[in-house]
Amino acid sequence: MGLPVVAIVGRPNVGKSTIFNRLVGERIAIVEDKPGVTRDRLYGKGEWLNRYFHVIDTGGIEFGETDAILTQMRHQAELAIDEADVILMVTDGRAGVTDADQELARMLNRTGKPIVLIVNKIDNPDMRADIYDFYTLGLGDPFPVSGSHGLGLGDVLEEVVKHFPGGEEEERDDDVIRIAIIGRPNVGKSSLTNAILGEERVIVSDVAGTTRDAIDTPFERDGQHYILIDTAGMRKRGKVYETTEKYSVMRAMKAIEESDVVLVVLNGEEGIIEQDKKIAGYAHEAGRAVIIVVNKWDAVEKDDKTMLRFTELIREEFKYLDYAPILFVSAKTKQRIHTILPKVNQVAEAHSMRVSTAVLNDLITDATIMTPPPSDRGKRLKINYATQAAVKPPTFILFVNDPELMHFSYERYIENKIREAFVFEGTPIRIWTRKKT
Repeated sequence: MGLPVVAIVGRPNVGKSTIFNRLVGERIAIVEDKPGVTRDRLYGKGEWLNRYFHVIDTGGIEFGETDAILTQMRHQAELAIDEADVILMVTDGRAGVTDADQELARMLNRTGKPIVLIVNKIDNPDMRADIYDFYTLGLGDPFPVSGSHGLGLGDVLEEVVKHFPGGEEEERDDDVIRIAIIGRPNVGKSSLTNAILGEERVIVSDVAGTTRDAIDTPFERDGQHYILIDTAGMRKRGKVYETTEKYSVMRAMKAIEESDVVLVVLNGEEGIIEQDKKIAGYAHEAGRAVIIVVNKWDAVEKDDKTMLRFTELIREEFKYLDYAPILFVSAKTKQRIHTILPKVNQVAEAHSMRVSTAVLNDLITDATIMTPPPSDRGKRLKINYATQAAVKPPTFILFVNDPELMHFSYERYIENKIREAFVFEGTPIRIWTRKKT
């Protein structure tokens, strides 16, 4: 089950981005005292009392606007609301209740979702009397906060986590491989889904974003059971709101969390753009097994070096995914589609591989003899012992005399030796250093 989603909405310039930065603990959103600076949804991860959740920051919602950018910002916010489990409506305590606040409150009430009302810019106790007018919005008790100072956000988060979906974890069958297909709009995710399933299960169109509903599809091939997690869908029916390259990133993030193996789909015709790298980065950071799938390869003009050049480009642009195998396919002509599931099986096996402690320590000993650990100011790193702490992804702990002596280049050397010995294709490896006690 994916993490709960909290959407921050409100009219422009009420302090949404400042509150977002507080919740995720980083300055991700640009904060500027000017309406409309945040134009796209921004995503981060927050935590309160060991409850983790996604946070979506949105551009301000204005009603009745005709400006194309403002209209797009409103559509982005509506998508964020649609994805959310809990909605934070932010208002401005200094400005008081406005007509736009009233209209937004009516719109949010119609969603039937839990709404927590924030009155921002209440920077000192004397201003608390200003919050009572906000009861007229009909959203329950308003929470006075100061986003710039962080005051009152603990009370807000206490209320937010009360509304998270129940904690029952979906029981996972370890024999089933869960596959997420991710990528920006119009790279061919739906066509690829249909090609893998061998049936017209998903609506396919040249218009980006035409798949409306997300359905996880179980299927079986050669005795192996799979679940294909659709990431192309939007819950909202009817009008397709979003046409930008930042299409449904949150859905991709949620699908990644629920998956074992992620197929990162690129459009062979268009090449690689920044959004491809951003989407693929989520899979790497989540520690999932990854296969890079270059789709629409049938439409690419080729010579005998084209595939090699594209592979080199991928390795250059996706340096952090140097462990991921690359497949060149065509969902349209079914070219090399039959290679996908066997490769999924291989990387899923590597993702859950466990190495015995004795064999691992023999490897580490040999590696340190071949290339001795670095030293700093006369003190040399010594690796006393190693063990595998987890799988999915494989995670190794090195017990050393001083963790600060472990240079990233030597950690990379150890990772490469582990990969050479055990063929961890398609999966990231985590290495942690701990001081020997």
